[in-house]
Amino acid sequence: MNHQPQREKTANDLGELREQAEHTREELGRTVEALAAKADVKAQAGEKVAAVREKATVATEKAKVKAAVATDLVKEKAAVATDLVKEKAAVASEKAKVKAAVASDLVQEKTPDPVLEKAGAVADKAKANRTPLLAGVAALVAFLLVRRTRRNRRGRR
Repeated sequence: MNHQPQREKTANDLGELREQAEHTREELGRTVEALAAKADVKAQAGEKVAAVREKATVATEKAKVKAAVATDLVKEKAAVATDLVKEKAAVASEKAKVKAAVASDLVQEKTPDPVLEKAGAVADKAKANRTPLLAGVAALVAFLLVRRTRRNRRGRR
């Protein structure tokens, strides 16, 4: 009778030992996998590269959206500014036309008739003979430029 309980106890102990061995093997397997993962530098670097790429992609998309918004805002402001400038230019042009008309009327009132007639005759001759007039103006401009250039050279010496 003594042998029966001993055998059962030994059988139970063997079962427990097998379970413990299996449990230890599983733990050892997990530990080996963890160590292998830590030792796999290439895989870790690849994961980090993928993470950095993802962050860069997100940052690029955000920058594109911000740039598009800023571009739209600038276009809108430019359109408003253009319209405002056109309005102001139209108003200024109209004022200039009115002032020119007033000045022209004033000059015609104050200028004696013989002077107006001579000025009209000179203007008509200039219109009729544009080529000689333009040649004379070009010669005068060339003369003034040469003179100015020579003065500048003398001043540098």
